[in-house]
This record gives sequence, structure tokens and C-alpha cells, in this order.
Amino acid sequence: MSERNVEVVRAQFAATNAQDFPRAMAYYDEGVELIVPPEAFLVSGRFAGRDAVGRWFADWFATFELGYAFEIEQARDLGDDVLLIAAHRGRGRASGAEVSGRTGYIYTVRDGLIVRVELFATGEHALAAAGLDDGGAGGH
Repeated sequence: MSERNVEVVRAQFAATNAQDFPRAMAYYDEGVELIVPPEAFLVSGRFAGRDAVGRWFADWFATFELGYAFEIEQARDLGDDVLLIAAHRGRGRASGAEVSGRTGYIYTVRDGLIVRVELFATGEHALAAAGLDDGGAGGH
């Protein structure tokens, strides 16, 4: 079942890259919780519910021109959780400046829906939060 969880998260990212935000949000449970640390993004906090999480992501994507995309570098099955590290790249809507980064995530998936997402400023922070290192040792 847990490999299915990885596929749910990958499918959500594929929908996001296709700019199909209604399909991307359909992978989230109505009661989903999003945790965004202050060091990771400009707007941080704890967001509860699909509408609030959708607004956070919509606000984030509104700062970029169309074509902002993610490239999954690593997706690791941790049982109910999925560790994901992705590079992202786009162009700022107001500045026109090229923006890129590498972000980590831990997704919790239940019954085929994402119920919790924690964002991390770096992939290394996500690995550490999952109790892993770059070599894959350890557990969650």
C-alpha cells in the first residue's frame, strides 16, 4: 500500500507541473494540514483544510510566470509518509528573474489522499526530519 502513497504524491506533482490545479488539489483530503516553516517560504504557518492549503499554493504560484515546474529528484516510501525532494525552477512574475531551488517535503497519505504536508527549506532538512541521511540509513 505504501508504494501507492508514493504514486499519489508523484501524481499530484505531475498535475501541478501540467498547471492542472483542480486535479492537483483533488489528491488532498478535505482536512489536509500544511506546515510551512519561516525559513522555507515567505508565508509560513500552519494551514488547515483543502481550501486554505489551495489558497497558500495559489498565492505561491501567482508570484511566478506560467511554466514554473518541479523535477522530482527523490521520492522515498516511508510507510504512511512519503519523503520527496524536488528541484524547482521558474521566472518571477514581477521581476522576470529566474528563480530556482531545491525543497524537501514529507507527505502523509491515508486512503489514497494527502492528509498532511510538511515543507522544508532544503532536501537535507527533510531527510533529517525523516531520520534519514543522504545515504538512506535510518528509519522514520
